[in-house]
Amino acid sequence: MASASDISSLNQRAREILRLVVDAYVDTGEPVGSRTLSRRLGLELSPATIRNVMADLQEAGLLYAPHASAGRLPTDAGLRLFVDGLLEVGHLTDDERANIDGECAASGKTLNQALDDAIKTLSGLSHCAGLVAAPKTESRLKHIEFVPLGHGRALVVLVTEDGEVENRLIDLPLGLPAASLIQASNFLSTRLVGRTLEEASAEVLKEVTDQRAELDALTSHVVEAGLATWAGPDPGGFLIVRGQAELLKDVTAIEELERIRSLFEALETKEALARLIDAAQTADGVQIFIGGESELFDMTGCSAVISPIAGGQEKVIGAIGVIGPTRINYARIVPMVDYTAQAIGRMLT
Repeated sequence: MASASDISSLNQRAREILRLVVDAYVDTGEPVGSRTLSRRLGLELSPATIRNVMADLQEAGLLYAPHASAGRLPTDAGLRLFVDGLLEVGHLTDDERANIDGECAASGKTLNQALDDAIKTLSGLSHCAGLVAAPKTESRLKHIEFVPLGHGRALVVLVTEDGEVENRLIDLPLGLPAASLIQASNFLSTRLVGRTLEEASAEVLKEVTDQRAELDALTSHVVEAGLATWAGPDPGGFLIVRGQAELLKDVTAIEELERIRSLFEALETKEALARLIDAAQTADGVQIFIGGESELFDMTGCSAVISPIAGGQEKVIGAIGVIGPTRINYARIVPMVDYTAQAIGRMLT
């Protein structure tokens, strides 16, 4: 009989039975028995013959019986074998494509807004939690300005050459003269424009610290505060997760709820962001992580379908995908994730 990683050594009968068990699992989440399969196969196979094949698949680690007298369910290895060798990927409907294209349109939106809308749409269509990860922007800067708001606060406006606009609030010393904000804007503009923030910020801060810049103490404070808003506690990128409630719909036990809670906590860490971006950087198309195959999703009873996002010159700039129970409809979701990643790539270029 086949090992758990070799589809080629499964005969046609075993492949068909494995496929039907997975189809039933995706459809209902319930074990399927030999009599049910006998009716579905439409072949002249007795329930006893099917039971023997299922026993062989179980011995190979591809199926398991949750109860002594129950039918069979696929193991993570069985799902992997199905995905790698038996999965027939479906096609999106025209309405699904139109929904994704519409939400990925960048008109009037910042990049983060467009990504947020896209991932909400993907979550809604797939009935899974959606996520998108991207590294820190490397866009070159076009404009930076400090706008006074009164009461010791100012708005820092940063515009990149690709049209992205970000606004951040900073606290200022009370009574700061307007001239200090103008001087800070001019000082940073001459050093940041045409360069990435990472390229210029260390040099600017060193110039201020060494007091080589012709700035008074208040203006130096404004410059440092303005740069700090973009350095932040985690400059490595961002991770957006939407539709978390979709993961809770099939939860029936306290231990399952605890596993999902642990997953949400893991997704909030920098390590999760780094792993997702690293997976995208090395991926050739859509990747599927089933159950315990990935450290990030280990012991959660979840699968993830992740696709790289490619920007200009086909450079991978992030990852987008969904997280759901291991019985998600892979045939439907794989093309959905792939198309969303392509739509975002078109938006970016």
